[in-house]
Amino acid sequence: MAWRPGPALQRAWWQRPEPAWVHLLRPLAWIYRLLWTARRFWFAWRRPAPLPVPVIVVGNLVVGGAGKTPTVMALVRALKTQGRRPGVISRGWGRQAEAPQAVGAVTRRSSASEVGDEPLLIHQVTGVPVYVGRRRRAAAEALLAAHPEVDVIISDDGLQHLALPRQMQLLVFDDRGVGNGLLLPAGPLRQPVPRTVPANTSVLYNARAASTPLPGALARRAISTAVPLNDWLQGSRQRAVPIAGLRGPPLLAAAGIAEPERFFAMLESAGLNVQRLPLEDHFAFNELPWPADTAEVVVTEKDAVKLAGHTLGATRVWVAPLDFGLPADIVQAAMAVLSSLPHRR
Repeated sequence: MAWRPGPALQRAWWQRPEPAWVHLLRPLAWIYRLLWTARRFWFAWRRPAPLPVPVIVVGNLVVGGAGKTPTVMALVRALKTQGRRPGVISRGWGRQAEAPQAVGAVTRRSSASEVGDEPLLIHQVTGVPVYVGRRRRAAAEALLAAHPEVDVIISDDGLQHLALPRQMQLLVFDDRGVGNGLLLPAGPLRQPVPRTVPANTSVLYNARAASTPLPGALARRAISTAVPLNDWLQGSRQRAVPIAGLRGPPLLAAAGIAEPERFFAMLESAGLNVQRLPLEDHFAFNELPWPADTAEVVVTEKDAVKLAGHTLGATRVWVAPLDFGLPADIVQAAMAVLSSLPHRR
């Protein structure tokens, strides 16, 4: 059953006058809803066969980034500490090829244009097997064939990819919540919002506070260190410095992520004097976006994977990793689901 906002959220946006373009697109949103409902019933009737290992899907209901990739990396780390051997599958944003492909770290010459910047980042940071492919089930099967030691698969996005069977879902929301509450193209929703949290589903808010009525937990976000780019690309933190060590003269901060202003705000909250350079999400870095005589630049990890091989001249580039912590409740819920299933050895 479709979700409707409570009185508090109604005052925030539900009862605002709609722009004319939203009113005109409402019929298309209803058509989208009918198509989505028919597709959901089709896959409920023709249930996909399970994979040999459990699958956890990390996704969101709205178009655009909500923090899925840092959530995936944090979940990988959490499961590894519990003795699990995870692998990751992803669509690979901007990738043209359809066949499944293994992702190699930037030091082994995979490029963001071949596999997508986020899958490349996940593999670079976590070291677990990562496969990309338009058909996520095929990507999962290729991963398991090449890495029989993997005992749980995490899908970076794929909530709406109903051909992929899953044992658990992790819904990620940011400060936008569900936007105007309408489906595409009248609103940002890719599927209807459930009235209650579905079974074997957890809700994570990558936000300052819960942004929907669905019960969930808040992620912990911080930036505490900065790492020289070449060290970061090699997986070394030996020359990392506290982020406060970059305080002083104005420092150029560049971010090609969904919400660059959040990155800038976190740096400023650490006392840095930053000159903001927002870039479009998934910015390709075919050319450097800052002047050649720039002394120092600080970037996100998602941008850093695309700077491998660039000639930076005298510019010193720092990478500011996001310290993203999952609440204990989320990890416990994942382990409870996995513990109830046969453990592949």
